[in-house]
Amino acid sequence: MTLDHFNQFSADQAEAEFLKCCGSKRWARAMIEARPFENKDELLHKADRVWWSLDSADWLEAFRAHPKIGEKKAPATQSEQAQSWSEQEQSETQNAAAGTMAALAEGNREYEQRFGFIFIVCATGKSSEEMLAILNYRLSNDGDTEIRTAAEEQRKITRLRLERLLKTK
Repeated sequence: MTLDHFNQFSADQAEAEFLKCCGSKRWARAMIEARPFENKDELLHKADRVWWSLDSADWLEAFRAHPKIGEKKAPATQSEQAQSWSEQEQSETQNAAAGTMAALAEGNREYEQRFGFIFIVCATGKSSEEMLAILNYRLSNDGDTEIRTAAEEQRKITRLRLERLLKTK
């Protein structure tokens, strides 16, 4: 889709498209209000600015729209396109060794128990072993550091998905 098409969508259409990129409803509504976007750079800049203006409750809502690393189903409802993107982003886990997958599953459980939300990482281009190493490293973070780190990873995911969105349809 072109940016012009996106700018002309109804609020409901735009919200559905934005929620494919980021599961925070406040983020999506703020992005609707930020339209029209003159170019892709403006869209991405506003997406970042809006994201960092939100609070941790909004970040947690966005995190729930993702499946755990190595899983296919997110805790919150996802659109078919968002689910497809998650599978593509995590494609390296499809061929991972059983031991790596078991370690990721155990790490996911430990992470969620420690921090109260799922492990979020921008998985695009990362091997299962890389994601496991990142997960293990981040388990040593304190809660405040980790939620900001996870929020930065969500920001990266959102940016990639916005770029994909503009290349679809």
